Order: sequence, then structure tokens, then C-alpha cells
Amino acid sequence: MPASKKSNSEITVLKSFKPYKAKKGEAYMSEEMSEHFRQILQTWKKELMEEVDRTVHHMQDEAANFPDPNDRATQEEEFSLELRTRDRERKLIKKIDEALTSIDDEEYGYCESCGVEIGVRRLEARPTATLCIDCKTIEEIREKQVGT
Repeated sequence: MPASKKSNSEITVLKSFKPYKAKKGEAYMSEEMSEHFRQILQTWKKELMEEVDRTVHHMQDEAANFPDPNDRATQEEEFSLELRTRDRERKLIKKIDEALTSIDDEEYGYCESCGVEIGVRRLEARPTATLCIDCKTIEEIREKQVGT
């Protein structure tokens, strides 16, 4: 997913926190800053997990054997779309878990490619970011050139 596109669940959680205000002279990814991002990630994961539970209950409650083939096809298509969305969210939960692990390992907030600080505002916009904006831009240019 390109950096500019966000899922509805991502937008919801990212609106529900206050932006981090670093104290004068505070080190990047201090304990307090790391805890800020841990809270964002844990809240986001919790919301995604609740959505998964709602989907399961919805599909169980709504599953019906419609005699009309059109009604049955409509329901199957709705379920298919829901399952695709949940699959994307499952992958996102995996990224959130990886980000939480990187916080525990004190590696969170640093570019996997070049090692520079990703930046607080970028991480607040995309808490699972693993690349700084420069490396992400280069990656996207390469993807366009290769066509993947």
C-alpha cells in the first residue's frame, strides 16, 4: 500500500491521540517517547482485533441460505469483501507486532535501510513505518520503474 493511502481503522486510531511534544533537549526515542508510540500501536491493534471479532459475529449472524441465486451471490460477495479487508488488517496486525517488538528492542524509529531517525511526525502519521521518508521515496520510485 503506498504511503499516502490509509485504511479506515488506521485513520480512526491516528485521530484519537495527542501529538507528542518533545521536551527541550529530550533524546530521540526516549522512554517517554517510546511509550507514546507503544500506546498508539497497542490501541490500534486492540481496535483491529475488535473489528475481527465483529466480522466473525456478523458473518455467523448473517449467514443464510438464500433460495434466490442473486441474493446468495450478493451475500457471498459481501463476505468476500469483508474477508479481504480482514486479511489486510491481519497483515497490519503483524506489522504492529513487529513495531512493538522493535520498541522493546530499542530499534523503533530508525530507518531499516540507512539508520537515520524516521521522525516523530512521520511515525505518528504511520506508526508502522520502517523507512525514513527519503528511503521510502526511493523504494517507491524503484517499484514504479520495475512495475511491481
